[in-house]
Amino acid sequence: MSTSPRFPGMNPYLESPRRWPEIHAYLIIDIARNLNRSLLPKYRAAVEERVYIDTTMVGIPDTTVYRQPTNIQNSSTAVAVSDKPERVMLPMTCEVKERYLEIREIATQQVVTAIELLSPANKRGSEGRRKYLKKRQNVLGSLTHFVEIDLLRKGEPMPMTGGQQADYQILISRANERPGAERYAFNLREPIPPFPVPLSEGNVEPVVDLKQLLETVYDEAGIDSAIDYTTQPQPPLKNDDFEWVQSLASVAE
Repeated sequence: MSTSPRFPGMNPYLESPRRWPEIHAYLIIDIARNLNRSLLPKYRAAVEERVYIDTTMVGIPDTTVYRQPTNIQNSSTAVAVSDKPERVMLPMTCEVKERYLEIREIATQQVVTAIELLSPANKRGSEGRRKYLKKRQNVLGSLTHFVEIDLLRKGEPMPMTGGQQADYQILISRANERPGAERYAFNLREPIPPFPVPLSEGNVEPVVDLKQLLETVYDEAGIDSAIDYTTQPQPPLKNDDFEWVQSLASVAE
């Protein structure tokens, strides 16, 4: 077990496809809890869930028959067939559950703001991305405000025009300002910026301190105890960024 570095912003080890579903579950609930402290009694942040069947590549042992090397003869050559199998990846279907938030006005039950925390399935060419983009476009075509949090370096970014390339981003789309939107972009070595959550006009907008909520997740889930910081995260970092992570770990010792 290695010493946990103190990241100024996002911890890249949380992005692992195996670890992210747990992080996502904790974080979306903690965002709701945090918001409800300031939203109630007029509004409420509710945890919603969509379920769909997606196809993904998973590593499973392929069925292999071991045999003695044989020679296949043709008219002029003999080809040796190896008895060592290759390990391959097969497409498998799986049920995917993704949680998101809806801020509703309690008196009318009208959805004022939708908040999405992206998952790997949303950023690869799959059913998860198609369903997400359809839902995203429906929200952007409505009177509902939209917040999209992307803490994953890997995968295809969501459609938009403009903005600099960055490792991570938080998108704030106010219904009355579309097609314009506010984008909080940041890289691995930079702090995660707090961001406002838009509400109906005339209401004070709560501010989400995502970095503090992630720190809470570390503690609640005991994530650091399951991470070896001497190895590359998944997806891997560039060499200079990995060296930077190692320097943070050495300071923490």
